[in-house]
Amino acid sequence: MTVLDSIIEGVREDLAKRRKSLNQIHEEMTQAAPVRDAHLALTGDEMKVIAEVKRSSPSKGALSAIADPAALAERYQSAGASVISVLTEERRFKGSLADLDAVRARVDIPVLRKDFMVDEYQFFEARAHGADLVLLIVAALSKSQLKDFFDIATELQMASLIEVHTADELERALEISPRIVGVNSRNLKTLEVDPTAFSDLIPRIPAELIRVAESGISTRSDVEFAQNSGAQAILVGEALVTSGDPDLAMRTLLGRG
Repeated sequence: MTVLDSIIEGVREDLAKRRKSLNQIHEEMTQAAPVRDAHLALTGDEMKVIAEVKRSSPSKGALSAIADPAALAERYQSAGASVISVLTEERRFKGSLADLDAVRARVDIPVLRKDFMVDEYQFFEARAHGADLVLLIVAALSKSQLKDFFDIATELQMASLIEVHTADELERALEISPRIVGVNSRNLKTLEVDPTAFSDLIPRIPAELIRVAESGISTRSDVEFAQNSGAQAILVGEALVTSGDPDLAMRTLLGRG
């Protein structure tokens, strides 16, 4: 069993415990805040940042306690983040849907529900909790699941960040005509990081799509490498939550002081 397989197994177990009836979750969706435009937020000439509320990770363990995720998200927004990513996976990342609720209520920019989306129910759940954007990890999904889940998210007016790590995954991703594609430099099956994934895969993503570099970004030179590879946005969590000063850390990554 790979690390990814193990995480998904836990996600399914936790989902089974909290699953509500479809009638109930659909009722909650009708009360959710309107969707914010993540595509617009990630479009423009300047490098965009998807700043992550991240307490822990399978590769590094505990990163930051983050007692007030909404306050952290507000600091990210003030420092120039375009989107806030909120981990909602419980076991390995110590996140929760309560974190998503708190962040969505505090910030004015789009919010990404960062989780391992492996069940149709999770998309209704994401929208009910105010998500504007969801993550679809190609390595975790079959070809039919990827297309079906992308369609569900689109029907719910949420944007989808389609995450790839290999050329084969990128090929599968492009088949569904996505608008946002992220290249993760971390292999989720082994947790190894290979920054050359950026220079190898990002140039293969059509220029009209929003291209995101994910993982392994902690210095200004990392950002420049991703940008030179063609990335228009970066997804950063660990470097911000462990910095002690997320405002300064973000400005430094963006070359603003």
